[in-house]
Amino acid sequence: MTALPRSFWFFLWTRLAGNSANQMLLVALGWQMYDLTGSAWDLGLVGLMQFLPALLLTIPAGQLVDRVDRRGVLAASLALQGLAATILTAGSWGGWVQREVIFSMCILMGIARALQAPSQQALVPSLVTPDQLPRALALSTMMLKISTIAGPAVGGFLYIFGPVAAYGTCTLLGLLSLFFIGNVQRAPPRKSREPITLATMFAGIDYIWRHKVVLGAISLDLFAVVLGGATALLPIFARDVLQTGPWGLGVLRAAPAVGGLLMAGVLAKVPLERRIGRTMFVSVAIYGVAILVFAVSRDFVLSFLALAVSGAGDMVSVVIRQSLVQLETPDEMRGRVSAVNGTFIQASNQLGEFRAGAMAEWLGPVASVIVGGAGTLLVVALWIRLFPPLARRDRFRSLG
Repeated sequence: MTALPRSFWFFLWTRLAGNSANQMLLVALGWQMYDLTGSAWDLGLVGLMQFLPALLLTIPAGQLVDRVDRRGVLAASLALQGLAATILTAGSWGGWVQREVIFSMCILMGIARALQAPSQQALVPSLVTPDQLPRALALSTMMLKISTIAGPAVGGFLYIFGPVAAYGTCTLLGLLSLFFIGNVQRAPPRKSREPITLATMFAGIDYIWRHKVVLGAISLDLFAVVLGGATALLPIFARDVLQTGPWGLGVLRAAPAVGGLLMAGVLAKVPLERRIGRTMFVSVAIYGVAILVFAVSRDFVLSFLALAVSGAGDMVSVVIRQSLVQLETPDEMRGRVSAVNGTFIQASNQLGEFRAGAMAEWLGPVASVIVGGAGTLLVVALWIRLFPPLARRDRFRSLG
């Protein structure tokens, strides 16, 4: 087994620092917003404000990643995230952070995520050889899960000492991520001879639409998480339902990543090889059931375990979806396809937050999560009928 390049290891450290900062920001933003307004609607808007710029920038971001140095695009996204953390640090120190400031920073973070998703996904294949790619993707996913566990937990603990401590740490991590990405070897862009036209800009969408197995996998994850997502309501569940504080919010926010990391370890030992379509549908159904358990739980440990199980189910779905996208997409289109895939991922998380917050404003947080979990199970049943090739898919297939 050949050693992975030095640049790839710096990429991993970049992902650890950058995503840890992002997760800390999300925990601090959620708690601070609920402190300021006490509104489930506003918690939902936090997700929507991040999603809208990402939606608008998806197509141009994918085109950009396929034509310029991918490292530079990733560095720009990290710089924007660091700027948001710096402004929130100064605003919390000066006492002028209000809901409008938080919404503005959410928009800035949404722009950063629009650049980050396609550049980060497309950069990995340019840093390693084809035979190293499966191992590199596994390590990258594991680093993501570690940061998604550590970031919320540390962020919630730091918020005990005030928002300045949490946001200030995010700023330092942002600077550290820029140092790491600066040590990644420049990945030269592919010299595409295609002119920039509407056809080339929308090529990623067209490619996914024509590959029904990929479309089914991506859309299943999108609608399941949009309906089942309960992240936006965790401040309400932590404070009002489970009677805990910011540290409890951090632990609950980290719970899905704990389950995901454990499942990633299982998949590393027993990789998915057969019946991947059926496995994906079962894993999403498990996710939906776990969300229902979380909704009715009044015990902190049970709630943590339910969220961990939901993260484990989601991890299986993510591995299958990412593998299908990476193995069935030509390299010269990876930026555009990754941009669309990244937008689906962001849409599932951030639109899910908005859906949960808006519905909680009308029905209450518990009913909102129950409806979402039941909706996820309904989506599984519908998608089995709408995408039979995905349900029957047995093995991964590479372009070779």
